[in-house]
Amino acid sequence: MRTRLVAALLLAVLTGCSSGAEAPDELATPEPSAAASSDGEDGVAASSAAPVTEAAQQDLDLALSTPAEDSVYPDVGDPRVDALLYDLDLAWDPTAEQLTASAVVTFRATRTAPRFQLDLGPGLTVGDVTLDGEGVGFARRGKNLVVRAAVEQDQRYELALDYVGTPEPAPAPTTRSDFSTTGFTITDSGEVWTMQEPFGAYTWYPVNDHPSDKALYDVTVRAPAPWTGISNGHLTELTTDAGTTTTSWQLTEPASSYLVTLAIGDYAHASNASESGLRVDYWTPRGMVMGLDNLQTAAASIDWIETKLGPYPFDSLGLVVTDSQSAMETQTMVTLGNTDYVLSPQVITHELVHQWYGDQVSPSDWRDVWLNEGMTMLLQWIYEDEHDIRPLRDTIQTARAGDQSLRDQYGPPGAYDPQQFGASNIYYTPALMWNELRLELGDDEFYAIARSWLEQHDNMSVSREQIFAHWESATGRELSRFFDGWITGPRTPKPGVPA
Repeated sequence: MRTRLVAALLLAVLTGCSSGAEAPDELATPEPSAAASSDGEDGVAASSAAPVTEAAQQDLDLALSTPAEDSVYPDVGDPRVDALLYDLDLAWDPTAEQLTASAVVTFRATRTAPRFQLDLGPGLTVGDVTLDGEGVGFARRGKNLVVRAAVEQDQRYELALDYVGTPEPAPAPTTRSDFSTTGFTITDSGEVWTMQEPFGAYTWYPVNDHPSDKALYDVTVRAPAPWTGISNGHLTELTTDAGTTTTSWQLTEPASSYLVTLAIGDYAHASNASESGLRVDYWTPRGMVMGLDNLQTAAASIDWIETKLGPYPFDSLGLVVTDSQSAMETQTMVTLGNTDYVLSPQVITHELVHQWYGDQVSPSDWRDVWLNEGMTMLLQWIYEDEHDIRPLRDTIQTARAGDQSLRDQYGPPGAYDPQQFGASNIYYTPALMWNELRLELGDDEFYAIARSWLEQHDNMSVSREQIFAHWESATGRELSRFFDGWITGPRTPKPGVPA
């Protein structure tokens, strides 16, 4: 979840690439090291030092999902479509602010139907559309791209289309101060960044834009040199030819659309590694100096999180800094705004915890966004305590004192006002709940159950009913009154876990 520009979501409530030289056609993968590499200017490596790995054949069965209609934002997504792979080719012209793109969407039809639809921004003009190589008709209805072709249940198809235009960000259903739109955002200099929770991926590619439908991604980005396109997963190509830099990225484990990122700009690259051997890549605006030391604490944060939640759940990790005011846990490539607070170690740790809670296991409906934020917020509080940033006792005391006002203003975390997405109630209230359970069970049992939840629901989108059942089964306790009071109750529960 995006992190506020103000002295953090918590403090607001608690207290009031490259050097410009062309990249070579073939790039070697440097060995990870405990210290950050720094082959370029400003203390970060030039993009020519970026890792490049060979693209693999995607295993589409990993992306089989059970798409659903959302209870909070039902106008986004189509349960008839189970997207398996998005293969995107994106060319960005910053002068004209124009995106020229093609997409091949491999999907499974979840039911037999005379038509189906994807979400695609109305500012994009669609050209040819084919289904399994045959031309098909389509209609545009606002953001809905309706494909007039019959599909049969459980059959797999390839939908291909070309499109062009200036992507327009979508209005965000929130009153938060750090963002008012989602999706494709263009800076004054023509650079691009994206954050798209709870929706907004459709502003730049055709997508079943709902968290219940996880998919694999192959993304190629073309931009004028020395700019670089950044996306999720492994960097499998980085070349410059005739003034155009091409990057290709491959995400080999499925992600919900809100966890996909795209950033295009003049980026420098550096890397370091966690003690467990995970390479961490850092993509920062050319010339950025302030904040680099904090940014590169990500590797140490991974080591700390692994002591609580187990091994990092994916096979790559990067962080990209953009011209935003918040942060987003985009899967394997965390998107961070360029502000002092967003680039603080505790916020970076927050977004990294999300790689487990939110990315490895995601909500199947936006009513349960608290599933992501509650555990992550608690881990941030504990990180702050263990790293002498703020005592946990003080944090808990102040958060509990403010809980009732959050329920009154925004609703309970599991029944929030749809026009108040991402308010503090989905962070602090469930964090308080999980802390009550941690105190009752003790750290060893609490974290063991938190890890077993992740292991048993790897790469899945889940509901509150599933996580409630998991904790009841693992503890042997009847916890329905406890969970219901915290997640949907109008009043702050009393301290402790009812017997």
